[in-house]
Amino acid sequence: MNKENLLEIQKKTKDLLLDRLKKDGSFNIDGDKITKKGEFFEKQHRIVLKNCDIIDSSSLDEYIALGGYFSLEKALNMKREDLINEVKTSGLRGRGGAGFPTGRKWEAAFLQPEGIKYIICNADEGDPGAYMDRSVLEKDPHSVLEGMAICAYAVGAQKGFIYVRAEYPKAVESLKVAIKKANENNLLGDNILGTDFSFQIELRLGAGAFVCGEGTALMESIEGKRGMPRNKEYRTTERGLWGKPTVINNVETFANIAQIIDHGADWFRSIGTEDSSGTKVFSLVGKVANSGLVEVPMGTTIREIVFDIGGGIQGGKKAKAVQTGGPSGGCIPERLFDTKVDFASLKAIGSIMGSGGMVVMDEDDCMVDVSRFFLEFSVDESCGKCTPCRIGNKRLLELLEKLTSGNGSEEDIEKLEDLSIIVSKSSLCGLGQSSPNPILSTLTYFRDEYMAHVGENKTCPAKKCKNLLNYFITDKCIGCTKCARNCPVNCIEGKVKEKHIIDTAKCIKCGNCKNVCPVKAVVLV
Repeated sequence: MNKENLLEIQKKTKDLLLDRLKKDGSFNIDGDKITKKGEFFEKQHRIVLKNCDIIDSSSLDEYIALGGYFSLEKALNMKREDLINEVKTSGLRGRGGAGFPTGRKWEAAFLQPEGIKYIICNADEGDPGAYMDRSVLEKDPHSVLEGMAICAYAVGAQKGFIYVRAEYPKAVESLKVAIKKANENNLLGDNILGTDFSFQIELRLGAGAFVCGEGTALMESIEGKRGMPRNKEYRTTERGLWGKPTVINNVETFANIAQIIDHGADWFRSIGTEDSSGTKVFSLVGKVANSGLVEVPMGTTIREIVFDIGGGIQGGKKAKAVQTGGPSGGCIPERLFDTKVDFASLKAIGSIMGSGGMVVMDEDDCMVDVSRFFLEFSVDESCGKCTPCRIGNKRLLELLEKLTSGNGSEEDIEKLEDLSIIVSKSSLCGLGQSSPNPILSTLTYFRDEYMAHVGENKTCPAKKCKNLLNYFITDKCIGCTKCARNCPVNCIEGKVKEKHIIDTAKCIKCGNCKNVCPVKAVVLV
C-alpha cells in the first residue's frame, strides 16, 4: 500500500459512498462536507464524530474514501520533531479528563532514549451514562488506529495496546475487524506504507473495574496485575508499561490526530477557545428532551447544549442542574448555565470536563440524593489501595445515607464538608481525589437542600427521599378503592365512593397507591 493505492481506492469508492448517502436522504452533502440532517445536528461541529453513521465501520475503503490514512502517509514523510510540533501548536489537550497538552506528552516520550516504547489507547469508558468512546470505536475504529500509528511514529514506539471494556462487545468486534484489515493492507504491521516504520496494535479487554480508567492502574492491568494506581514517582512517558516510556491517550484524543495533520494545527486552533482548542464530544443524557452524542466547539455554553441542541427539559419542567465529568464531576446549577464549556471555565465553578458525560437534572431531582448516588458508585469502584479513598469515601457515603434517611443533623453537614476536603487532598489517584466533587459542588450551590433535610421538619424539597415524605390522599379521592387493593401492606382504609385514608405508621412508601390512582388524589407531603 502506498499513496497511489490510497488515491485509487478513494477514487473508486467515494462516488459509490456519496450515491448511497444521497439515496438515504438523511444527509446534507456539500462537496466533501457531509452532515446529518435535523435540528439536533445543526449547531454541532463534528470532527471526532465526522464519519459516525456516515461510513460503514467495517469498510476500510469507505474510511479511505473520506480521507482516511492520508494523514498517516503525510506524517510518515515528516520529521518526527515537526510532527510533534504540529500537535503542540494545535493546542490539543487530552480528552480523557485531565486535559494535559497532548503534544507535550508526545515530546516527553520522544526525548527518551531510543529503545522499546509503547502507545496505549485508554478505551476503558466507565462513567455512568457515558458512551462517547464506545460510539467512535463501533462506528469509526480506523480513526483511532490511524491516530495511534501517527503517535507511534512521532515518539518512536513499536507496539500499541487498546484497553477496551469487555462490556462493549460491538466495539471489540469492530476493532478486531479494523485491525485485521489495516494489517492486511500494510497500514499497520511491518514497513507501513512502504517505509521502515513498523507498528503493531493489540487489544486488551478490561474486566469492568472503573479504577482501570486511571492510567497507571490500566498499565498494571495490561501487565497482568491487579488494577491499582501506582505512586507517581515517574511520569509514564519516562517509566510506564513494563517500565518503558509510554504515551497513553484516550479514544477521543487519538481520533482528533488525523484531522489535525490533514487540515493543519492553525485550523484546529481556530476552533474553540484560547485555552481549549478544538471540539468536545458529550454524552447528553438525563432529563433532557433530546439525548445523544453532541460534539461542539470548546467554549459553547451549557445552555446552548441543553436547550438549543438538547431541546430543553423533558415535560416542560424546570432545569435544576447539569453534572459534568461523570461521578467525579461537579453539579452546576441552572443559574450558571451560561458558563462556557472548556477546561478553565468548568474548573472555576467547581466541576471538571472529564471524559464528556453530561447529566441533566430537573426540579424533581434531590441534590443530596444525587450526591449519594454518585458517591455510592465511587465507593463500589474504589480499588482500596489508599486509606482516604477506601475508608474516607465510605464514611462520606454513610453521612449522606444518614441525611437522606431523615436521621441527619447540621453537625453531619459540617462533617461531610470537612471530610470531603480531606479525601480530595490526600487520596492517591484521581478517582479518590475527585470523588467528593459532587458533594462539594452541591454543598456550594444547593446547601439549602441539605439544610432542609436536617431542619426541624426534615423535608426533601424535591420529594425524592422517601423516608422524609408521607403519602396523603386529598379530597379529589372518588373512592374507587384502587389504592387499597394495590397496597401490599393493607394500610389504606375507606368505603366505596368515600375518601380513603393512609395509615402513615404502616405505610412502606412503595408508591403503588400514587401510581394507580386514576384522579391523582394521592400526593407526597
